[in-house]
Amino acid sequence: MKIRDAMTRDVCMVRPDQTLRDAAHMMAELDIGALPVQENDRLVGMITDRDIAVRAVAEGWGADTQIRKVMTNEIRYCYEDQDIEEVTRNMSDQRLRRLPVMNRDKRLVGILSLGDLAREGSTQDDASEALCGISRPGGQHSQTAQRPH
Repeated sequence: MKIRDAMTRDVCMVRPDQTLRDAAHMMAELDIGALPVQENDRLVGMITDRDIAVRAVAEGWGADTQIRKVMTNEIRYCYEDQDIEEVTRNMSDQRLRRLPVMNRDKRLVGILSLGDLAREGSTQDDASEALCGISRPGGQHSQTAQRPH
């Protein structure tokens, strides 16, 4: 099965000059956790709810901060004509929950998420494989450390 058979096609995008408020509002409306960032008809980044919380709010940046200051510039992606098995292995290895999907002209044509894989009956094993890799322990966590009161 190919990525195009499982991906979500209708993808909402934001621009780097929009604000974190714009991105958060769109994420809330659509009930999603990530948005591709486009500029001049090209994918230039991704902004996630975690980026907003960890890179912006935790650093004291406000809702009017431009997306470009917080977005992830290094974008991992896959192609719509790749095999799902290959891509889910990569998602697992790189611990990614979602990937932008590009055509061979490097134009965004969709998003592939764990949810997309889980919905496709023939790809549920692939979703499980990806989730197992993503969820593996990543080292010592500070949640168990004693925090000052």
